[in-house]
Amino acid sequence: MLGLPKGEVFLVPWTEGWQREFESEKKRIEELAGAFILEVHHIGSTSVPGLSAKPILDMAVEVESFKLGEACIAPLEKLDYDYKGTAILPDRHYFSKGEPRTHQIHVYETGSPYLEEQLKLRDILRNDEQVMREYESLKRELADAHQNDKHLYAERKTAFIKRILLNE
Repeated sequence: MLGLPKGEVFLVPWTEGWQREFESEKKRIEELAGAFILEVHHIGSTSVPGLSAKPILDMAVEVESFKLGEACIAPLEKLDYDYKGTAILPDRHYFSKGEPRTHQIHVYETGSPYLEEQLKLRDILRNDEQVMREYESLKRELADAHQNDKHLYAERKTAFIKRILLNE
């Protein structure tokens, strides 16, 4: 159901199991790190019913201040997440789980523009089937063309994402 081997890019059809796994993982995160967090959001393509996705569950953990992201490290490590630091992606603490990777967490300060963009993109894709299908078509094309280069795959989606974020 979940798991993307290192260095590979492929998509699988959306499944309700992703929503169930998110709810289960959210509960575990809140049990261990709830004192430090405001909300756990399901983000990325696995959060959009009907949208094919890389089989990695993406979550955004919202904290009141960026410094509180450090307080999440030990509780998330108890759930088998590996803390990757703050230098991999901008303005977030980043965690991944599994090999092959099954889950990833981005810990954002509330009000972060990156968090706001993630939530806005998710909501647009959930509410506009035409945009979702266009995005899925692009993702399939890119996954086929860049099946061994996740960075190029992600980079080539950027113009489409920026366009739909600006149009809403």
